[in-house]
Parts: sequence; C-alpha cells; structure tokens
Amino acid sequence: MSRIGRAPVDVPNGVDVKIKGSNVRVKGPKGELARTFPADIIISVEDGKIVVKRPSDEPRHRALHGMTRALINNMVVGVSDGFEKILEVNGVGYRAELDGENLVLYVGYSHSVKMEPPGGISFEVDARTRQIKVMGVDKEMVGQVAANIRMVRPPEPYKGKGIKYLDERIRRKAGKAGKV
Repeated sequence: MSRIGRAPVDVPNGVDVKIKGSNVRVKGPKGELARTFPADIIISVEDGKIVVKRPSDEPRHRALHGMTRALINNMVVGVSDGFEKILEVNGVGYRAELDGENLVLYVGYSHSVKMEPPGGISFEVDARTRQIKVMGVDKEMVGQVAANIRMVRPPEPYKGKGIKYLDERIRRKAGKAGKV
C-alpha cells in the first residue's frame, strides 16, 4: 500500500473542503482551489481529515493513490499557507524590478524582458539582495512561473551569470587554459 496515499491529510482551522464525487474544492484564507481527480479514487472527509482510498491493487490505481493524496495536500497547504519560490539574479548589470504587478528583467539583452503574472501569482523583488520571490496558492503554477523566469537567462557554468533558484548550485567549469 502507498505510504503517502495511506496518510490522511489534516485540514487546518479556517480551511473549508467540499467533495462532490471526484471534484474537490478547497477554500482558505489565501484563496480557493478546485480540481477534478480520476473517478476511480475514493476521496472522503473523516474526523476533520481527508482520506484517499483506492478500489483495487491494480498498478494504475496504485499510481493514482499517492499522487491524488499529494495533490490534495498541496491544495490544503496552498490555501492555508501559500507557496513561494525564490530566484536570484547574478551578473554585472543584471537586475529585476516591478512595474506595477509586472516583472521587468534586465539580463544582458538589448531589450528588457517583461513578464505578466498569471492569475493567483504575485511577484516581490528585493533590489538589494537581487532576489525575485514568486508567490501563490497553486504549487504547480508557482513552480512553472519560476521556471519560466529562470528560462529567460539560465545560469551559465563559466561565470555563473544568469537567473537561478536560491538553493540551486551551479557546476562551474574552468575557463581557457592559455599558453604556458
């Protein structure tokens, strides 16, 4: 049995969960999320906890069991606490700033790169530490927006210039050896 799928999801105070068949709607202080899961998986609320069960031991059901529980947990954590990813801008003259809600990146191109946040996502920029914070309630969306920002100028291995995740380590390469 899936160890992740077997664990119930705790529902904190202030979070409202509505389950109608395979549709799950979670509402909390930070926002609201809804998602439709495969109809085979059984989702129910018991004693203030969300329990996910599978109908059989088929490989398809076993795969969906843990994934469904993890997605529901991400929904509950997102509407109660929210998610954030922090990116760091490295390089001489490289910087990021906010223009209203839009993120503007100056990363060595002849033009600035403007990125609009999708619904439910917000940006925060610290010019002193050169960090970009991507925040939202949907973990999948936060991760995708952060990946899109990183794709504008991925870090390069020689000088480490570019946009990287805060906890990311860049494998550095030695430059040219030169004549001896």
